[in-house]
Amino acid sequence: MSRRSNMLEFAVLGLLRESPMHGYELRKRLNTLLGTFRAFSYGTLYPCLKTLVAKGWLIEEHSPVPDPLAAPLAGRRAKIVYRLTAEGKEHFEELLANSGPDAWEDEHFGVRFAFFGQTDQSVRMRVLEGRRSRLEERLEKMRASLARTRERLDDYTLELQRHGMESVEREVRWLNELIETERAGREARRAADGSNSSNNPSNNSTDKDGSARDRGTGPDPSDTAT
Repeated sequence: MSRRSNMLEFAVLGLLRESPMHGYELRKRLNTLLGTFRAFSYGTLYPCLKTLVAKGWLIEEHSPVPDPLAAPLAGRRAKIVYRLTAEGKEHFEELLANSGPDAWEDEHFGVRFAFFGQTDQSVRMRVLEGRRSRLEERLEKMRASLARTRERLDDYTLELQRHGMESVEREVRWLNELIETERAGREARRAADGSNSSNNPSNNSTDKDGSARDRGTGPDPSDTAT
């Protein structure tokens, strides 16, 4: 299976984790959320859905609401709604936890980033740092190549090389900002947790004045004397 197909499966599982949906709605969500998937068509999406169903990660349910887009061609027929199974959710969570080199690649990173809201903070940090490392290596190679070939390039090729370098530099700066934001958020959470622990009163502490008042609220024995 190609890397592109793997990423499509990842995106489908991620979107269906949010809520069940039918194929047409799913395709619209893919096109809106993931620009890199705009080239995918029904001919690509539906085989992917069938594969996920066969693996037990999705189930098909027939919605009572007919599909209006199918009416001109095949009459009013019920929509097929795709729902994530427990096994599918578990598999998606395993994919989310992966922070290896595949998650840093050009074709994979954008899709992984789109689901950072469902990803653990430590995994997000590893993916961001890995992506930055990969781009810094690429940038170093681009600079070295440009230094060797500058004199042999015409003006237009030279500008194209510079444009490519500037694009990588912009992404590195963007990643630096994201990483700093993640670190700041982690430190803030740690500080908040420490503050909550230090400010949490012991359940066994008592107010001496309050205890005295409580003891004085009972009936006075002298009141019962006859």
